[in-house]
Amino acid sequence: MAANKDAILKNAFATAVAVADPQVIVPQYLAKIFPAGQGPRGRCLVVGAGKASASMASALEAYAKVHWPEVTLEGVVLTRYGHNSPTSQIKIIEAGHPVPDQAGMDGAKEIFALTNQLSQGDVLIALVSGGGSSLLTLPQAGISIEDMRKTTEALLRSGAPIEEMNVVRKHLSAILGGNLARAAISRGARVEALLISDVTGDSPADIASGPCAADYSTYLDALNILQKYDLDASSIPASVLNHLKQGLVGEKPETLKDSDLISAQVANHVIATAYKSLEAAADYVRTQGYEPIVLGDTITGEAQEVGIEQAVLVRDHVSRGFDKPLALISGGECTVTIPAGVKGRGGRCSEYLLSLFAASKDLPQLAALAADTDGIDGSEKNAGAWFDGAVRQASQTAGLLPEKFLSTHDCYGFFAELGALVETGPTLTNVNDFRIILLDK
Repeated sequence: MAANKDAILKNAFATAVAVADPQVIVPQYLAKIFPAGQGPRGRCLVVGAGKASASMASALEAYAKVHWPEVTLEGVVLTRYGHNSPTSQIKIIEAGHPVPDQAGMDGAKEIFALTNQLSQGDVLIALVSGGGSSLLTLPQAGISIEDMRKTTEALLRSGAPIEEMNVVRKHLSAILGGNLARAAISRGARVEALLISDVTGDSPADIASGPCAADYSTYLDALNILQKYDLDASSIPASVLNHLKQGLVGEKPETLKDSDLISAQVANHVIATAYKSLEAAADYVRTQGYEPIVLGDTITGEAQEVGIEQAVLVRDHVSRGFDKPLALISGGECTVTIPAGVKGRGGRCSEYLLSLFAASKDLPQLAALAADTDGIDGSEKNAGAWFDGAVRQASQTAGLLPEKFLSTHDCYGFFAELGALVETGPTLTNVNDFRIILLDK
């Protein structure tokens, strides 16, 4: 079994990604939302944002061509550079992620303008996936795109988890935090949002900062997050701080709340989740003779610390003994805090994996993989990385010290030298990070 561990690791990841393929799941859900003979009436506007949203748009177009031949689709969908998918009726715009750029702002303006042209009885279909928060950057009046960029960069460097970053972004945006749905329902339109979740808990309010969902957070929460990470006027633009403070005292409207949705036609459908992908991978490894243990899709924290914690967990299984080879499978989104003056190469998946590698030197039978299901792990073009006993031996032969690479946050460099990167290119979906550890007897 040891000889094909690398294939098992990579196939498990491929299985996890495949179950979240928009080309498969979007048609399934459209058939549920719009039963036969009950397709959209009036104008059908399709908008969206995220790493998977262009693929979702092409899947919707293909479905509509067969099932809604009388419906004319129109709209705009934003996706990350390199994540395009062919469409003929829906305009696809590629833009910057995770730091927003002018292309994203221009696209978001177009989406917002089209939404504000809807009328009674029209339908807005929103295609939303992870990455949508930064792509849908349309700042509130008085905040520039450069101010939003500086705020995003400061939050990224602070090590704030994505959930907290998004609370801040919602309260600076004209679209996020339910504001897109607010614009549509104010015109009498029906809103159907299809969501591919890359967040723990799969709450519509958290996926891409919930452009069509009621928001539970407040301006006070946003200000408290900035204070928590010592982000003040030295790193956050004055326009951003002033806007949040004005919101706190009621001078700016809050994000969309449940009370705003009474009698409104708004539905958010979560069509793919990290947990479904973990379960699919578990089913696969079972066919390969491994007993899967799904640790959950909510594992967060500093990537290096999570790697150490999971090495401890593996040792616990070893000390207690086990009858069949084990596969420990987990999801969630770790963070990497980069100190000032350190550039770093890689992302949270490769950082976690190198930490696990360094913390498991006494477990030569261990093999593991960690990769982002969107195909891009952090700053480079790889999805993540993997290792087995042969990779460990190669690192020793080459004199590569994992601790040295961890200290400079160059996890990409370590695995690149060993030929142990996972390279898929953009997968056109996104259900968060995927981690698997194989433990033979």
